[in-house]
Amino acid sequence: MNRDLPRPAPSGLARDLRVVAAAALLVLAAVLIGARIQDRHGTLRVNRPPLLADWAPHAGPGTPAALLVAAAVVAYGPALAARLRWRPLLLTVWGASLAWTWSLALVDGWSRGVAEQLTSTHEYLRAVDRFRDIPAALRDFTGHILLDTPDNWPAHVAGHPPGATLTFVVLDRIGLGGGGWAGAFVITVGTTAAVAILIAVRRLADESLARRAAPFLVLAPAAVWVGTSADGFFTAVTAWAVALLALAVTGHRPARTGFGSGLLFGLTLYLSYGLTLFAVIGAAVLLLGTRRLRPLPYVLAGLLVVPVVFTALGFDWWEAYRLLVTRYYQGAGGVRPYGYWVWANLACAVLITGPATLAGLRRGGGLLLRDRARPTRTAAGRLGLLLVAALLALLIADLSGMSKAETERIWLPFAFWLLPAAAFLPGPRAWLAGQAVLALLLNHLLLTGW
Repeated sequence: MNRDLPRPAPSGLARDLRVVAAAALLVLAAVLIGARIQDRHGTLRVNRPPLLADWAPHAGPGTPAALLVAAAVVAYGPALAARLRWRPLLLTVWGASLAWTWSLALVDGWSRGVAEQLTSTHEYLRAVDRFRDIPAALRDFTGHILLDTPDNWPAHVAGHPPGATLTFVVLDRIGLGGGGWAGAFVITVGTTAAVAILIAVRRLADESLARRAAPFLVLAPAAVWVGTSADGFFTAVTAWAVALLALAVTGHRPARTGFGSGLLFGLTLYLSYGLTLFAVIGAAVLLLGTRRLRPLPYVLAGLLVVPVVFTALGFDWWEAYRLLVTRYYQGAGGVRPYGYWVWANLACAVLITGPATLAGLRRGGGLLLRDRARPTRTAAGRLGLLLVAALLALLIADLSGMSKAETERIWLPFAFWLLPAAAFLPGPRAWLAGQAVLALLLNHLLLTGW
């Protein structure tokens, strides 16, 4: 275990709270200004800006479980994370993440919270029956992206490469069709992202940092949208791609882990066009690796597999993306004002990552500046660089104008890589309580669109 990691000092609490207060003001501004724009012009296309949600205070069957899980993680999470052996800790984190995400989803009940989420008009399951002949559907995919084409795809199908829809087609083919199974799949797989991130932080930075981050990866406010948007599944795929790359560049079975990482990075390209920005995080992992060159041939070999298969089956990624940009501006993307969303998106990021992440980013930024001459020398510096990469990818997505609204789900894959910043904080129980309260309020006061 790395001995150069400084213990968190409580003296920065006032500055932490100032950062949290500033972020709260950003959210308040996004709510008030957004409500005014929506009431006057209707151009935001969300009912409760900056979130796609409706005001609907409620409780449900998941409420008691959510309160119990939150209380247990706040009370026992930091101590268990410190003393459990590593593999049992990973299993515990996954189990607790499952419990937290399921309970939040079930606050809205089984139908509204899980089974119907992926079956609405714009969702992937609406197109499953059109993939009975998969090669034919892939060859003809680009012919149905634009709104003015016959039998145009639902919004989410058109807005993503076909790998996303094919995931649910495969589930249907193996007997797990329908919204209930799709929702269960997204939650079960999506919650493994916490495990993958812990593995990466341990390999690239330090085990004690990973242990400190573990409870915060469980009680993430982002879990409200992991259960159940397909972006929760995307979050897990990207997290494991990065984790396997971290294993490869630090010398753990570089051939196997490198090829597996490349395979998953290739898959991300066919789940969401925006996930190409994970190249930024991947580059940071290569920078932090001690054996960065040895696994590269295996990574590149794995990276080619999925694109070659889809291309051979007749899907043209570049043409589909070109048409998607047109489709985006044909719909809500052409109406939603960039001038509002370019900063209101950041308010969404505040809500899905929570106050502990913001305070941790402040502390991590200070440590990174202190070690700016050789940031990779310390565990804190290495984690800081990983956080900077995630922030950079998120900001590029924001400035692109292709993420106007709905970023509470779209940015889940990037947001989860910001959560380990909370490892820099002292007094973890108070910060964990803040994370849990935020998630519970969001889930009980609003009916989210995802």
